Amino acid sequence: MAFALTPRERGWLALAFAAVVGVRLATLGAYPLMDPTEARYAEIARKMLETGDWVMLQFDYGIPFWGKPPLSTWLSAAAMAAFGANEFAARLPSLLLLAGCGVLVHRLAALRGGRDQSLWTLLPFAATGLVFVAAGAVMTDPALVLGTTLSMAGFWLAVNGPERRAGGAMFFLGLALGLLAKGPVAAVLSFVPIVAWTLWTRRWREVWRALPWLTGALATAALVAPWYWAAERASPGFLDYFLVGEHWKRFVEPGWKGDLYGAAHARPRGIIWLFWIAAALPWSLPALGWLARAAFARRNDARRLVMDPWLAYLTLWVVTPMLFFTVSGNVLATYVLPGLPAFALLLGELWRPAAGDPRTLRPAVRVVVALALMLPLVVVVGIVTQRHRFDHELSHRALVELYAARRNSPAERLVYVGQRPVSAEFYARGKAVKVDDAAALAPYLGDANADFFVFRAKDLPALPAATRARLAPLGEFGEYRLFRELPR
Repeated sequence: MAFALTPRERGWLALAFAAVVGVRLATLGAYPLMDPTEARYAEIARKMLETGDWVMLQFDYGIPFWGKPPLSTWLSAAAMAAFGANEFAARLPSLLLLAGCGVLVHRLAALRGGRDQSLWTLLPFAATGLVFVAAGAVMTDPALVLGTTLSMAGFWLAVNGPERRAGGAMFFLGLALGLLAKGPVAAVLSFVPIVAWTLWTRRWREVWRALPWLTGALATAALVAPWYWAAERASPGFLDYFLVGEHWKRFVEPGWKGDLYGAAHARPRGIIWLFWIAAALPWSLPALGWLARAAFARRNDARRLVMDPWLAYLTLWVVTPMLFFTVSGNVLATYVLPGLPAFALLLGELWRPAAGDPRTLRPAVRVVVALALMLPLVVVVGIVTQRHRFDHELSHRALVELYAARRNSPAERLVYVGQRPVSAEFYARGKAVKVDDAAALAPYLGDANADFFVFRAKDLPALPAATRARLAPLGEFGEYRLFRELPR
């Protein structure tokens, strides 16, 4: 049912929305790429642009990355082609993808309750903790979320109108995007709530007639299958690792040992629900309060979630990621992201300004605006106060910048001994050398170049005295130390 905002309330909500989006856009390049995950995906995109290989993602030059499909990398590489290989370009696709989700949230809310409903819903979506953070990070999840949101919105429109033909196309396009973003998990996160809702409402005949299942499936396959075929052909073994390892063993084997690109994220089963509470802040707390009241004092409100087809659809959409990943022993907080667009829509339905309140700025609107503005404020304060930590401990941007400022010619190399963070590769444009240990330094110390060397602090006591005497310290960067080779 539609409700009306006052002109003053519309103004405050619009201003808060503009502030949230403006801060997010303005800060995309305000902090370095963080190790390990964000820098890794940015560097994979940079290598794609540099090498011109747009089929097989590369973990290192000539070493394929089998962990994810290419959609996010394609977008980051395209942005780097337009804006340069920098933080802004690497992160811009995440913002645009989640903006696309915002458009879909706006459309669904407007169809349900009009323009005021859409504005009331859109601000909490933009100011949800994980949405705001993900919009400013290099990751594959925003592409997945756009795919699942497009499919879920398209299904609803196809079955319930008024845009049935467009809805069917949206549904299958969303599946294709999801399969190119993260693989089969996109189909699972879409079909589980859809099948559950269809069975609950007993509308399977209507659902069967409403969508072009055969032509849609063929179109999806036509969009997705060529890349999977080309990737397996370019790097045999990819399909087995990605489909079996990443989509089965990762979720059923705690601490899965087959991860080629780092440690699996072993967590207690069920912790995904706690991740959701943190990811959906600040709105998860009032939502939990509403659920508690509905369970113990307002039973009719709880029944609405089940009996109203739209609210039931949103509820299933919200909880599916948590239900699916509850049984997994390897989870991340970002896994709840596909349900957050539905959470914003559900919040907009269940929490509204009091209809009989004559004030031009009602308490509920004041609370929403205040909570929404807290997040960008905290982010700006964090960027300003933690700049040194970001540059020196969580990324190697500052180290590479010092190396670039001190070297006399490109022939003077940056050499990491033992371990090389991915951000160093990105900021050195793939020129940071890695050797296994100090014994491998002889060729670098024996030539005419005054090279730069990076060690972990814990490895320095084992460094031979003769090698240490050849090095002059330049700076400390978290657990790493930068040295320059002294002239002979």
